[in-house]
Amino acid sequence: MLVGELRIHPDPEALARAVAERWVELAAEAARARGRFHVALAGGSTPRRLYRLLAETPYRERIPWAQVHLWFGDERCVPPDHPESNYRMVRESLLDRVPIPPEQVHRMEGEAEDPAEAATRYARELTSQLPLSAQGVVQFDLILLGMGTDGHTASLFPGTPVLRERARLVEAVHVERLGRWRITLTLPVIDHAHHVLFLVTGAEKAAVIREVFIGRPSPPYPVQLIQPRGQVEWHLDEAAAAELPEELRR
Repeated sequence: MLVGELRIHPDPEALARAVAERWVELAAEAARARGRFHVALAGGSTPRRLYRLLAETPYRERIPWAQVHLWFGDERCVPPDHPESNYRMVRESLLDRVPIPPEQVHRMEGEAEDPAEAATRYARELTSQLPLSAQGVVQFDLILLGMGTDGHTASLFPGTPVLRERARLVEAVHVERLGRWRITLTLPVIDHAHHVLFLVTGAEKAAVIREVFIGRPSPPYPVQLIQPRGQVEWHLDEAAAAELPEELRR
């Protein structure tokens, strides 16, 4: 069974509000303990609801934006103003609406001619800014993740070589079935975060969620390869949790 705390919410809006509360709590905790709150953001429609909430009252006023550093868990290799850009989505839903210093927003260069070089630059920026875990790996306070219907998370897709990466922090990965390059954090970075929160909504995810939690697929889904040292929370809406057995839903 997958490790982590399971929280089921009535709908995507309730899920986003619950995670917004967790964000506020974790931001205050990190700011007190370490003076900074380093967060890796997820893309997709479910996180977008969260980001819009964070930019609204009362959450906007409860977050110490001067101490927040925003990073990205992955990015599509497109320009930052492209409709598919995670950065553009975050900018429109959150960044343009909150008082975070621009230099504390660290985007991946999706438009770079060489995605591998862009990944190396991002890894270098991570190591210059983030604290290290006891094992010497950069340590986020919070990593937000989603999950696709194929069990991928960030841009860690089934069958891609990046799933075997244990040394590099950031990698460029070509996803054959999409015909696209992406840049992504690697599994070791996710494993060493203080907190990892998965946000999963929609009935189309229900069968995969069941397999992730109680199945033994071979090969395992990418999300099942995460071996967290910190706290993991799975936030699901009722539709995504529909096929989980009752004993897990209590």
